[in-house]
Amino acid sequence: MSSVGYAARLPASRTQTLFGRVMALVALTVGFATLGVYLGRNLGGGAWFVAWLVALGCLVGLNIANARRNYSLALALLLAFGLLMGASVATTINYYSATDPAAVRQAFGATALFVGGLGCGGYAIRRDLSFLYRTLFWLLLGLIAAGIVLIFVRVPSAYTVYALVGLAVFGLYTVVDFNRLRRAGTDAAIPLAAGIFLDVLNIFLLFLRLFARSS
Repeated sequence: MSSVGYAARLPASRTQTLFGRVMALVALTVGFATLGVYLGRNLGGGAWFVAWLVALGCLVGLNIANARRNYSLALALLLAFGLLMGASVATTINYYSATDPAAVRQAFGATALFVGGLGCGGYAIRRDLSFLYRTLFWLLLGLIAAGIVLIFVRVPSAYTVYALVGLAVFGLYTVVDFNRLRRAGTDAAIPLAAGIFLDVLNIFLLFLRLFARSS
């Protein structure tokens, strides 16, 4: 994610305005992702991967548009990003909704508590935690590499370990992203919303994997 829009010691009223704006954008993006899950319920083959690739392009595009202060385009790309990300995971979520709806409900509740708790903690920390982004980036790359290995190597217990490590990584991302809200300028609302939305989505999918395997 871009680090555009940092500012030192913003007034409390401005910080609260940014917080409210970002949370509204996150909620709107989640809504579009939910629509994407519905629209993509019948996607087959590699369509999910195409949706994911286009979503990645939207993520890059919204950061570029935001940096150029084209906020209308950045907002449109954020919503398209949410819609396409929802479509890319539609097959997984709809499968569990049909076969193990309890796991979906548990994952939803756990995600709300997990993100809410860590988000509040990150926002309350006064120290700038942005230095952790580089470390988290490398941890994320390692997580992606491990996920690719697990596609070809079937080790049942490894999936649980992978999910727990993933929750730790995205939990830290959540803390750092909410901490960033204390110092970001109002023009960083859209990139921040995209980052927090990604945290929420990945945490939900990881909890879903855990609860589905334990049920």
